Amino acid sequence: MSREVSVGSAAVGGGRPLCLIAGPCVIEDHEMTVEIARLVALTAAEFGIPAIFKASFDKANRMSVGSYRGPGMEAGLATLAEVREKTGLPVVTDIHEPRQAEPVAAVVDMLQIPAFLCRQTDLVVAAGATGKPLLIKKGQFMAPEDMGPVVAKAAGAAGIVLAERGTAFGYHRLVVDMRGLEIMRRLGWPVAFDATHAVQLPGGAGATSGGEREFVPVLARAAAGAGIDALFVEVHPNPGKAKSDRDTQLPLVELPTVLKHVLAVDAARRAVAEGSPR
Repeated sequence: MSREVSVGSAAVGGGRPLCLIAGPCVIEDHEMTVEIARLVALTAAEFGIPAIFKASFDKANRMSVGSYRGPGMEAGLATLAEVREKTGLPVVTDIHEPRQAEPVAAVVDMLQIPAFLCRQTDLVVAAGATGKPLLIKKGQFMAPEDMGPVVAKAAGAAGIVLAERGTAFGYHRLVVDMRGLEIMRRLGWPVAFDATHAVQLPGGAGATSGGEREFVPVLARAAAGAGIDALFVEVHPNPGKAKSDRDTQLPLVELPTVLKHVLAVDAARRAVAEGSPR
């Protein structure tokens, strides 16, 4: 069993109920973001599970220089602060440069290290030095056991959650090796599964990344069966009009159904692990 990580009012790992980490890929509009957070909070409360709200203030790793990146740090942090105030949800957002660590940590409950940047030593060290818990995504180019040295760089962090989001397999294709969830758990920290980025087709739509959204529920259920502490899923009221990851974000209206099925699988797995009769 992994150790427990406290993120604001939410707990991840340590045998606690599966945690939901959800929100839009990027902050597109202040009011819409707050409303999405309200619905995420209501959905988590309906199922009796902890939840953490996720949204990016800047997408610095977009495929095209003309792609929408977000409102920027100042406006984005103001939106995330209002999400915390109005919904009570803890919030997580990603940083891309070491200088962002301290000002962002002053507002949010958890810092996210993007998959592409998980080996950026200065970034991980700066994030850990804030004393906040970290959500570190495994790079698409890394083996799960290679996350051990990454964890070591984050000394000082209040806790770490490692996230699987697929491994590059040739061009425009990610493949999820479910063994990786167990391998990363052996590092002693909770493990999350990023179900929406796992179906991404990097660069598969020319100047943008494509995706196969229809496989989000399939992979999410499979990951729950393999054993995860948190489910990471990006949601949007109308993914077809989203300014980022329009082919992978889950329609917000579908979140309850996906969560219902994932939690059913998770419950069955826990019952088997505890030796409960079927």
